Amino acid sequence: MPTAARDPVVRAVVTFVALGLLALAAVGVAGVLVLRNIAREEAIAQARQVTAEGALAVERVITDELIPGAADAYQDVGAVVANAVLRDPVVRVKIWTEDGTIVYSDESRLIGERYRLGDDELEAIREGGVTAELSDVSRPENRFERDFGEVFEVYTAIQTPDGTPLLFETYQRSSSVADSGSELLASFAPVLVVALLAFALLLVPIAWGLARRVARAQADRERFLQRALDASDHERRRIAGDLHDGPVQELAGLAMQLSATAERVDDPLAHDALADSATAVRAGIRTLRSAVVGVYPPNLTQSGLAPALGDLIERPVRDGLDVRLEADPGVAFGTEVDELLYRACQEALRNVEAHAGATRVRVRVARTEGAAVLEVADDGRGIGGDDEARARDDGHVGIAILRELVQHAGGRLDLGPAPGGGTVMRVEVPAP
Repeated sequence: MPTAARDPVVRAVVTFVALGLLALAAVGVAGVLVLRNIAREEAIAQARQVTAEGALAVERVITDELIPGAADAYQDVGAVVANAVLRDPVVRVKIWTEDGTIVYSDESRLIGERYRLGDDELEAIREGGVTAELSDVSRPENRFERDFGEVFEVYTAIQTPDGTPLLFETYQRSSSVADSGSELLASFAPVLVVALLAFALLLVPIAWGLARRVARAQADRERFLQRALDASDHERRRIAGDLHDGPVQELAGLAMQLSATAERVDDPLAHDALADSATAVRAGIRTLRSAVVGVYPPNLTQSGLAPALGDLIERPVRDGLDVRLEADPGVAFGTEVDELLYRACQEALRNVEAHAGATRVRVRVARTEGAAVLEVADDGRGIGGDDEARARDDGHVGIAILRELVQHAGGRLDLGPAPGGGTVMRVEVPAP
């Protein structure tokens, strides 16, 4: 593939891959966040399970005498807590009555103290279930847990043999929850990353193939457009040549014969009739020559862009339109650019006459930093945002075709409202 064609393909692929990687990165970040939430929920679920298993073990040995504070009952619960519950990540165990009295804790200074239970804790005693929440260590009943840093309170309901409801509560290090979540995240994150990278690698050949197909289609389209333009240009030259060498010359000869005959006749009426006929024929010649210039301007290559534009504006000026041309007489940008600017001006003037209802038109041609600029501004009714699209839908494709020609030449065409009212068309094309 030629370098000129390959470069857009490479740029398109790089752009596609870059955007794809950004999208995949966003998906990856979202996936990691989701995995982190899942890992956190899983870790909290494990904390609930630890509490539920500890509650079940304690409930097996608890007796009705625990509430009055019997030493044997306390020792039995303490032994189970020490052997089966109080191990990392559990750092504290408390058993509460419904009125907020702590009847057991591995921190003996809390036993017998009474605090108000929260609504969630009361609901857990009455309804069951296992609840986990971040502990507020600023509360007085949690003062002995402050040295452990951030901890989770996990609590559930148990019963004494006579059916008295109690609240079994463990305090677990939050770091253990985070560590469990990190382990789960570390297990699944590599799978996610590898899957995303594999997908990204799969996108590259797909993007390359699509970009090459688009580039080939664009190259074919430009080639067909150039062929159509060449054929159109050839046909326009032929028609202009046939008109100039045929009807124009024949009418010019007829005008001369009528004038000569008018001078030879003595009858005043015949003289006036022949003279008027010669004048009418000359007017027809001028109209036909204007049409020839519109089809193909012979003086574009012979005299230059400015004279050709001067000829182009003659007909609208004769029709009463005030057209002012601002162009250096010697301005030139090369044959291709000159022809493109001429066509652009021709299309703009055609639209002004047909649709604008304007009285004045300004045509300006200039060179600005390596570019040729043509501006055609009128004082007509102006153009709306959807007028160009509506015109294209109605079959008026002159501007659309002109825009493609300008883009094909590496330039741009802007069509919009003029600052003082009316419409302005600006064409800018690279020029050496």
